[in-house]
Amino acid sequence: MTPSPLSKSDFETLSHFRYQLRRFLRFSEEATHRHGITHLQYQLLLHTRGFPDREWATVSELAERLQAHHHGVVSLISRCEKLGLVQRQVGRNDRRAVEVHLTPKGNDVLNALAGQHRDELLKLQGIFRVPGADELDAGAGTGKR
Repeated sequence: MTPSPLSKSDFETLSHFRYQLRRFLRFSEEATHRHGITHLQYQLLLHTRGFPDREWATVSELAERLQAHHHGVVSLISRCEKLGLVQRQVGRNDRRAVEVHLTPKGNDVLNALAGQHRDELLKLQGIFRVPGADELDAGAGTGKR
Protein backbone atom coordinates (compact mmCIF):
# COMPACT_ATOMS: atom_id res chain seq x y z
CA MET A 1 0.00 0.00 0.00
CA THR A 2 1.45 3.32 -1.07
CA PRO A 3 1.26 6.10 1.53
CA SER A 4 -0.93 8.99 0.49
CA PRO A 5 0.86 12.23 -0.34
CA LEU A 6 1.19 14.82 2.40
CA SER A 7 -0.51 18.18 2.14
CA LYS A 8 1.06 21.55 2.92
CA SER A 9 -0.97 21.55 6.14
CA ASP A 10 0.53 18.17 7.10
CA PHE A 11 4.05 19.57 6.69
CA GLU A 12 3.14 22.65 8.73
CA THR A 13 1.66 20.48 11.50
CA LEU A 14 4.70 18.22 11.65
CA SER A 15 7.04 21.23 11.60
CA HIS A 16 5.16 22.99 14.41
CA PHE A 17 5.23 19.87 16.59
CA ARG A 18 8.99 19.36 16.05
CA TYR A 19 9.63 23.05 16.79
CA GLN A 20 7.74 22.94 20.10
CA LEU A 21 9.41 19.64 21.02
CA ARG A 22 12.86 21.11 20.28
CA ARG A 23 12.08 24.21 22.36
CA PHE A 24 11.19 22.02 25.34
CA LEU A 25 14.27 19.85 24.86
CA ARG A 26 16.49 22.94 24.66
CA PHE A 27 14.97 24.20 27.92
CA SER A 28 15.76 20.80 29.45
CA GLU A 29 19.35 20.82 28.19
CA GLU A 30 19.95 24.29 29.64
CA ALA A 31 18.27 23.50 32.98
CA THR A 32 20.25 20.29 33.47
CA HIS A 33 23.49 22.04 32.52
CA ARG A 34 22.84 24.67 35.21
CA HIS A 35 22.59 21.80 37.74
CA GLY A 36 25.87 20.29 36.57
CA ILE A 37 24.50 17.23 34.83
CA THR A 38 23.65 16.31 31.26
CA HIS A 39 20.15 15.93 29.89
CA LEU A 40 20.77 12.17 29.56
CA GLN A 41 21.76 11.96 33.22
CA TYR A 42 18.54 13.79 34.11
CA GLN A 43 16.52 11.37 31.99
CA LEU A 44 18.18 8.42 33.71
CA LEU A 45 17.25 9.86 37.11
CA LEU A 46 13.71 10.61 35.95
CA HIS A 47 13.12 7.15 34.48
CA THR A 48 14.59 5.48 37.55
CA ARG A 49 12.31 7.33 39.96
CA GLY A 50 9.38 7.41 37.57
CA PHE A 51 9.34 3.70 36.81
CA PRO A 52 5.78 2.40 37.37
CA ASP A 53 5.00 0.93 40.78
CA ARG A 54 8.48 1.23 42.29
CA GLU A 55 11.33 3.67 42.98
CA TRP A 56 14.04 1.85 40.99
CA ALA A 57 14.57 0.27 37.58
CA THR A 58 16.80 -2.35 36.02
CA VAL A 59 19.46 -1.54 33.46
CA SER A 60 17.35 -3.23 30.76
CA GLU A 61 14.27 -1.22 31.71
CA LEU A 62 16.26 2.00 31.61
CA ALA A 63 17.71 1.10 28.22
CA GLU A 64 14.17 0.71 26.90
CA ARG A 65 12.97 3.97 28.45
CA LEU A 66 15.99 5.84 27.10
CA GLN A 67 15.75 4.05 23.75
CA ALA A 68 19.46 3.34 24.01
CA HIS A 69 21.76 0.34 23.80
CA HIS A 70 22.34 -1.62 27.00
CA HIS A 71 26.10 -0.97 27.04
CA GLY A 72 25.54 2.78 26.58
CA VAL A 73 23.17 2.85 29.52
CA VAL A 74 25.69 0.94 31.66
CA SER A 75 28.24 3.69 30.88
CA LEU A 76 25.69 6.38 31.71
CA ILE A 77 24.92 4.68 35.02
CA SER A 78 28.65 4.50 35.79
CA ARG A 79 29.00 8.25 35.20
CA CYS A 80 25.99 8.95 37.43
CA GLU A 81 27.39 6.63 40.08
CA LYS A 82 30.69 8.58 40.07
CA LEU A 83 28.69 11.77 40.63
CA GLY A 84 26.93 10.15 43.59
CA LEU A 85 23.51 10.26 41.93
CA VAL A 86 22.71 6.54 41.72
CA GLN A 87 23.83 3.24 43.15
CA ARG A 88 23.55 -0.25 41.75
CA GLN A 89 22.22 -3.24 43.64
CA VAL A 90 21.95 -6.91 42.81
CA GLY A 91 18.44 -7.83 41.67
CA ARG A 92 16.03 -8.87 44.40
CA ASN A 93 14.27 -11.57 42.38
CA ASP A 94 16.92 -12.26 39.75
CA ARG A 95 20.50 -11.99 40.97
CA ARG A 96 21.65 -11.56 37.35
CA ALA A 97 19.70 -8.32 37.05
CA VAL A 98 21.09 -5.00 38.23
CA GLU A 99 18.78 -2.56 39.97
CA VAL A 100 19.50 1.16 39.78
CA HIS A 101 18.47 3.26 42.80
CA LEU A 102 18.72 7.00 43.35
CA THR A 103 20.90 8.24 46.18
CA PRO A 104 19.72 11.12 48.41
CA LYS A 105 21.82 13.46 46.23
CA GLY A 106 20.23 12.03 43.09
CA ASN A 107 16.78 12.56 44.58
CA ASP A 108 17.63 16.18 45.44
CA VAL A 109 18.88 16.94 41.92
CA LEU A 110 15.91 15.18 40.35
CA ASN A 111 13.36 16.98 42.55
CA ALA A 112 14.79 20.38 41.61
CA LEU A 113 14.92 19.61 37.91
CA ALA A 114 11.60 17.77 37.69
CA GLY A 115 9.87 20.73 39.33
CA GLN A 116 11.35 23.06 36.72
CA HIS A 117 10.34 20.70 33.92
CA ARG A 118 6.78 20.42 35.25
CA ASP A 119 6.52 24.22 35.45
CA GLU A 120 7.84 24.60 31.89
CA LEU A 121 5.42 21.98 30.62
CA LEU A 122 2.53 23.81 32.32
CA LYS A 123 3.62 27.03 30.59
CA LEU A 124 3.43 25.21 27.28
CA GLN A 125 -0.10 23.98 27.90
CA GLY A 126 -2.13 24.86 24.84
CA ILE A 127 1.08 25.71 22.93
CA PHE A 128 2.79 22.35 23.00
CA ARG A 129 0.23 20.52 20.99
CA VAL A 130 -0.13 19.10 17.54
CA PRO A 131 -2.51 21.45 15.78
CA GLY A 132 -4.34 19.66 13.03
CA ALA A 133 -3.30 16.21 14.24
CA ASP A 134 -6.86 15.01 13.80
CA GLU A 135 -6.64 15.89 10.13
CA LEU A 136 -3.25 14.21 9.57
CA ASP A 137 -4.78 10.87 8.73
CA ALA A 138 -8.29 12.07 7.84
CA GLY A 139 -7.56 11.68 4.15
CA ALA A 140 -5.05 8.84 4.42
CA GLY A 141 -5.93 5.98 2.17
CA THR A 142 -8.97 7.78 0.74
CA GLY A 143 -7.14 9.89 -1.79
CA LYS A 144 -8.68 13.01 -0.23
CA ARG A 145 -6.11 15.73 0.27
